Amino acid sequence: MKMYKKVMAAALAGVMTVSMSATAFAADDDGYILKATNEDSKSSDNDLVIAIEGSVSSMDPANIPDTNAISATRGVYETLVSFDENQELTGKLAESWEVSDDSLTYTFKLRQGVKFQDGTDFNAAAVKANYDRVVNKDNNLRQRRTFIVTNEDGSETPRVDSIETPDDYTLVIKLTQAWAPFINRLTQFCIISPAALEEYGNDIMNHPCGTGPYVCTEWEEGDHTSFKRNDDYWGDKPGVDTVTIKEVPEAGARTAMLQTGEADFIYPTPSDQIEAIKGTDDVNILTTDSNIMRYVTLNMDLEQLSDVKVRQAMNYAIDKDAYIQLMYSGYGKPATSVVPSIIGGYEEQEAYTYDVDKAKELMKEAGYEDGFKLTLWGDNTTQEIKGMTFISQQLAQIGIEVDVQPMEPATVSDKIYVDKEDAEINMWYVNWSASDFTMDGSLRSLLYSTMCPPTSANTAYFNDADFDKDMDEGLATANEEEQAKYYGDAQKIAWEACPWLFLGNDQIIYSTKSYLSGVYVSPDGAFNFANATLAQ
Repeated sequence: MKMYKKVMAAALAGVMTVSMSATAFAADDDGYILKATNEDSKSSDNDLVIAIEGSVSSMDPANIPDTNAISATRGVYETLVSFDENQELTGKLAESWEVSDDSLTYTFKLRQGVKFQDGTDFNAAAVKANYDRVVNKDNNLRQRRTFIVTNEDGSETPRVDSIETPDDYTLVIKLTQAWAPFINRLTQFCIISPAALEEYGNDIMNHPCGTGPYVCTEWEEGDHTSFKRNDDYWGDKPGVDTVTIKEVPEAGARTAMLQTGEADFIYPTPSDQIEAIKGTDDVNILTTDSNIMRYVTLNMDLEQLSDVKVRQAMNYAIDKDAYIQLMYSGYGKPATSVVPSIIGGYEEQEAYTYDVDKAKELMKEAGYEDGFKLTLWGDNTTQEIKGMTFISQQLAQIGIEVDVQPMEPATVSDKIYVDKEDAEINMWYVNWSASDFTMDGSLRSLLYSTMCPPTSANTAYFNDADFDKDMDEGLATANEEEQAKYYGDAQKIAWEACPWLFLGNDQIIYSTKSYLSGVYVSPDGAFNFANATLAQ
């Protein structure tokens, strides 16, 4: 085992050298890193194939843990409001909405003539049925925490006071108190056929039924998810006959699929694959800014990680610039807060600059001059293993021996979301993006005291009353200056406490055949294929 780890470390060190010396590619004003020279190429069929790094772990939109699942479910399901390609809020199943002067009452005028894929009418009652399902504690759905506040004493307070349906196409939602991110959060609230919910209950993930442009024909977690065009869709019909999302964790294999035409779109495209793609004349490589935070959670309940000096030492021991160069060939930047700069309310913090001597001194002050051993969990993809190995090598400089343990994404999830007394986690190499683009969406699920597993993803088991108070105060006010103060304080508290190794914020890089249009990746890392077209 020790020999294997040494060999792996040496192999990745070689990769590191190659990556850091690779040619840098600059994106043009339209986001192209590399633009196809053959823009007249044609697809041999009308079937779209998307190859992704991770897994589509759920087809229940109310029980989604990651952006791949968000991407897949958005082919089948729709929301009242959504973000367009320019991240502007627009109506979807709601044609319009009004907000009362006290910000407590939201009145939506719903789109008429829309049907679910089982023929059921979409109406206000369908929206209410979905809300009732989500907030029902017995269903144990992840999205419940969007609408229910868990108090410090364990009691719960609903954010929504009532939902009224004065007629089939009018929906009135009354909040218990002003809640600034509410309309943004609705971009994540998908509407499922109430008839399908009645028939399948929480097994709906195996029987998806929405109002969207595609019908899900097969979902095999760990392998693929397939769709066909919904010919009865209320809006503009998709331009392709079928869509298949293939799960291909090995980066080189995804690149090869794109080059041969086996895939029409791949995501992500690791920066070290750009050189390999350069000679393919019908491939575009594009980049866009993201709100994806790359980090490693540190279980603060572990004795070795309970001292803030140790956690700060670990951050000083990581060369963030080298990380960005290794992992993304410079397409990104080191983290400067607990959220990316693209998030509203971001406030830059004093950086943990790379300083091994300072890190060693802090370890000595904490009584760990000789270091200790830890395990690091993460997904078993090429890119994630490379990142975890880099972290292991960096921490070895200050005597921390890290056992890198890559696993299938579903296995990681099963080991993460357990009761606290059953938790075996030391460190978790992970990333997070807030699909509602709010500060609350970026931080509450990850660092709020009541959001520890299995409720949510606070796997640092971070518990700070002042942080919680700032998050609550920021959420309760619509005053931008007050929000900035509260969220600024919250960022400072978390940054100084170091519940994570703060790594960086990378740009999104994806590749597409030149004959494909209408597919893009949002800043949160979700890919959208609703308007896909293949030139033939």
